[in-house]
Amino acid sequence: MLHRVLIANRGEIAVRIIRACKQMGIETVAVYSTADKDSLHVQLADDAVCIGKETVNESYLNMENIISAAINTGAEAIHPGFGFLSEDARFARLCADCNIQFIGPSAETIEMMGDKSEAKKQMRLAGVPVVPGSVGEVTLDEGKQLIETLKLPVLIKASAGGGGRGMRIVTDKKDFEKMYYAAKQEAKNAFSHDGVYIEKYIENTKHIEVQIIADRYGNVLHLGERDCSIQRRNQKVIEEAPSQLNETLVKQMTDAAIKAAHHVKYVNAGTIEFVVDNDQFYFIEMNTRIQVEHPVTEMITGIDIVKEQLRITAGHKLSQKQSDITTRGHAIEVRINAEDPQHDFRPSPGCIDMLHIPQGLGIRFDSMAYTDYEIPPYYDSMIGKLIVHGENRMEAINKMRASLEELVIEGVQTNQSFLMMILMNEAYVKGDIDTGFIKRHLQRLLTYET
Repeated sequence: MLHRVLIANRGEIAVRIIRACKQMGIETVAVYSTADKDSLHVQLADDAVCIGKETVNESYLNMENIISAAINTGAEAIHPGFGFLSEDARFARLCADCNIQFIGPSAETIEMMGDKSEAKKQMRLAGVPVVPGSVGEVTLDEGKQLIETLKLPVLIKASAGGGGRGMRIVTDKKDFEKMYYAAKQEAKNAFSHDGVYIEKYIENTKHIEVQIIADRYGNVLHLGERDCSIQRRNQKVIEEAPSQLNETLVKQMTDAAIKAAHHVKYVNAGTIEFVVDNDQFYFIEMNTRIQVEHPVTEMITGIDIVKEQLRITAGHKLSQKQSDITTRGHAIEVRINAEDPQHDFRPSPGCIDMLHIPQGLGIRFDSMAYTDYEIPPYYDSMIGKLIVHGENRMEAINKMRASLEELVIEGVQTNQSFLMMILMNEAYVKGDIDTGFIKRHLQRLLTYET
């Protein structure tokens, strides 16, 4: 087993990884910026190293400082969490060059699947359905020709993209050129690469992802699917597992996910994401890291995905077969953000004057927050994730409502009321959800009623 792991991240995911390591008897090293010196992950780790100033480029994206911290503290492996360097092939390659294990897939796999157009090409070769569109990156003229074939609306997407950046929806042909260059510029600013590709825009789909884990010996398992359709501006807000799709369609998607993982010789934890349009599903991307929403899968399977990542990195074979994986009940996760929904969800950093966390069987709160914690203005606004498990979906909804009502975060604005209104919405309760849900119901969701 691993002896000492450095966590190249911050916030709730760093805390989550540290806790898993401690439970396995693995020592941990935290890295932090000057803005995070009082953060919970710094306090919980066995060792902590300041890697730079508050801006991410000077700290959490500073590969040299992170690698130096690992070497100086004797860490034999680095867990990147999600975001930051988690899907940076250069960082994975640098770890290998320095004889440090990267807790994730190989640099080659990250590079292949991180290029969204190349990922689609590989999925076509694997026999996995993909959204109709360009085979690779397109020039302006190629794009203009392609939209005549695909017909509007289309989606222009950054090849190196993620998180909704470098993405534009084109509904009118006359706007294509403007949208094309806007997507390229945003992609260049966000990912230092301005390549874009085009695919058919399928409106109001279900966004379904399949969790996989794979060892170094060619064994791949799926841990079921999650429904991540409740989104705002391509950012996930609420996730749940399992989905409410029929068993036949779920079986087809999980089989496709296994096929995709085998095709790219995947190792470690990852996610295959699909959109579902009626009874047809299409691959959209592969996330070569742990996901924010992984706890809902853990709640219904009883499998600790972070611990599986650590075991796989240590060279262990998967201890279970696919037939051993069972699911029970229903889980829901909501992302608690320090933001003001009434003012276009603007971030609300500041001091948490008081924090009360709900307790009970099947209730979990993954967070880095505590009373008197100062939320810095430099990073993502997520305070934590509230996750519940019930015997069925309605029980999970009721448990989440009760937990949200009990959760107290004073001193900063949060999106709790907005989340409550989603959970109270009749269409949501019925399961009538897709990626257009929030847009359709936004005004109603912003009107909080007790």
